[in-house]
Amino acid sequence: MEKWFDSKLEKSNLRRHTIRRIEGGTALDFTNYFFRKLSITNWLIILNVVIYLFVIILIALGFNELTVLSFFALQANGFFSGAFWTLLSSMFTHIWLPHLFFNMISLFFIGNFLEKIIGRKRFLWFYIISGIFAGFFYVILSFYFGATELGAKIFVNPDAHSVGASGAIFGVAGLLSILTPMMKVYLIAGPMIAIIIQSFLSILFYNGTGSGIINFLVTFYIFFSIFSIFSLNPIIRRLSIPIRMPFWLLPLIAIIPLIIIGLFVQLPIGNTAHLGGLVAGLIYGQYLKKKYRKKINFISRYFQ
Repeated sequence: MEKWFDSKLEKSNLRRHTIRRIEGGTALDFTNYFFRKLSITNWLIILNVVIYLFVIILIALGFNELTVLSFFALQANGFFSGAFWTLLSSMFTHIWLPHLFFNMISLFFIGNFLEKIIGRKRFLWFYIISGIFAGFFYVILSFYFGATELGAKIFVNPDAHSVGASGAIFGVAGLLSILTPMMKVYLIAGPMIAIIIQSFLSILFYNGTGSGIINFLVTFYIFFSIFSIFSLNPIIRRLSIPIRMPFWLLPLIAIIPLIIIGLFVQLPIGNTAHLGGLVAGLIYGQYLKKKYRKKINFISRYFQ
């Protein structure tokens, strides 16, 4: 019996994963543990940052910015001319650092939260599909309705380039508004208000000296407002203009006012892509609610 027991514990008879657990402590073990534990949301954030750096390096090396954008960014006319891959590439592309930063902060919080609820694989597929749906929603409206002056304000000119993870993030927000509608969250309104003010002032100081100062102040405030929400000082936190609301109201407040304001001033925000992502999230949320009614009701009550 003792001989049989010893032979079974010989290294050659142990499965590979068992040997790793017994020996432990190697660089390979730590790497496997790290990559296994990293959430899909955090992987998506890393991918967005890497592509941002890649695009900025290309432009810094002398590649024409419009050429780079035409390859990565989503454009209605370009899409219907055959650039179908931009539905996916535009989801992970950012040009403006505050845009990347604000999107990734939002994704970090609500993405990791949703991933814990619906699981890694389901979250990954949902995120990609909702982002693609948001992009398709955007190009359809832009291509058919964005050519006029009024249409460009609402649906974006079909020659304009669009980048960013916002569409997929609004998909996440839309799904959470179904799964956890009454959970209290804060909308950090400061950055959006700053961008709106910047758009109005840019009309007054178009290509003037004041334009550069305004852009710098807006960029500084966006970073400051995001970091201020982590401050222990309540006065500093208020500078980011946090608005407390139930989750179901969050995506509506983040879209509808911007659509209305966009009728009067051109905003650098793809509201139709946001709306498309929200629609994708609401549709999938209703599907989950119908298929897993008891689980969804439990989740809704738990986070009420």
